[in-house]
Amino acid sequence: MGHPKKLRKKWRRPRKLFDKDRIKLEKELKKEYGFRRKKEIWKLEFDFKRIKRRARKILATKDKEAEKILIEKMNKLNILPKNSGLEDILNLKLKNLCDRRLQTILHKKGVANTIKHGRQLITHKKVIVGDRIINQPNYLVSKEEEENIKMKEKIKKEEVKEKEPVETKEGGKKVEEKVNEEPKPEEKFDKKTEEKNVGK
Repeated sequence: MGHPKKLRKKWRRPRKLFDKDRIKLEKELKKEYGFRRKKEIWKLEFDFKRIKRRARKILATKDKEAEKILIEKMNKLNILPKNSGLEDILNLKLKNLCDRRLQTILHKKGVANTIKHGRQLITHKKVIVGDRIINQPNYLVSKEEEENIKMKEKIKKEEVKEKEPVETKEGGKKVEEKVNEEPKPEEKFDKKTEEKNVGK
């Protein structure tokens, strides 16, 4: 364990950066789930591997309490049904975790028109989960929180009232300002037009 103030990274780069199969899978995930960058996929994959590692450790130690806690956690996230075991957790795929992202749930519920529109709503802080505004598309939504997802209401602008005459103080008395009327342009006559009119 490290120092509590020095937080560890929540993701790791893949060992083989130019692995053909991995790059192909990441492209499919980006297209299907609307990931913007691969770092988001690596973060989710890090959590996914940690869950599987935890399940393998419980199988080896046969700790029933830890098994119960892990299965309850998976039930809360609505990834697995109630009557499931550690084998079901080990059979999970990364797509099962991607389905619980806030971005995908908004698209499935019909709040967002497209998967990218869902991301835009979240990053612009227009989505409320429970009592909190969440601006992370990678946020994993639990079963209880899924029912409490709502959009932020727009503040209605008050109708602009008609402007009343401005009042100014002169010598302690309020006097209404009179709007000066624009002077009419002076009529200009040429000498030639004047001579013609006189001749008539």
